Amino acid sequence: MKQNSVKEQSLHPQTVSRTQTQPHVAPDTEKCDDQLDERVCAALHAAGEKKAIDPVVLDLREIASFTDYFVIVSGGNERQVQAISDEVYETLKKAGSPAARVEGYKTAEWILLDYGDFVVHVFEQKARQFYDLERLWRESKRVALPAELTGESSSSLRKES
Repeated sequence: MKQNSVKEQSLHPQTVSRTQTQPHVAPDTEKCDDQLDERVCAALHAAGEKKAIDPVVLDLREIASFTDYFVIVSGGNERQVQAISDEVYETLKKAGSPAARVEGYKTAEWILLDYGDFVVHVFEQKARQFYDLERLWRESKRVALPAELTGESSSSLRKES
C-alpha cells in the first residue's frame, strides 16, 4: 500500500492548509484551457491516465461561494474509481497540492477530493447517473475541454462501440 494514499487519507483525515503555494504542476497541462487553474488541468490529465469516462468541468464561480469548479469524471467499476482518485490525489500531492479532504474512498461509489477552490468528483457510472450533478448544478457554466482532456482524440475503443 502506498503511504499517504487516498485510502489512508480518507480513513485518517488530516487538516491541510488551503493557503499553500501552488507550484508549476506539469508541462503537459500547457494544452489545457486558459481559464482553468493548472491544478484542475493536472487533475483532468491524471484522471485521463486511468481512463476516466466523460470528464466535465463546471464553473461555479457565479453561483457558489464554497468552491470555483467541480471536476466530474466516471469510472466503470469500484476499482477504476479508486484508481482514478488515487492518480489524481498522488499527482496533485507531488505537485504540492494535497487534498484538504477525501470522502467516499471505502465504498468507491462516489469519491470526493476537496482542493478548496475546486472539487473532484469521481463516480461509478450508475451513481453518476443517479446523483446527476450536472443537472443539479445546471445554472453553472460548463467549461469546454480540449479533445486531449476528454479522451475523444485517442480512444479508439469508445468510437467502435
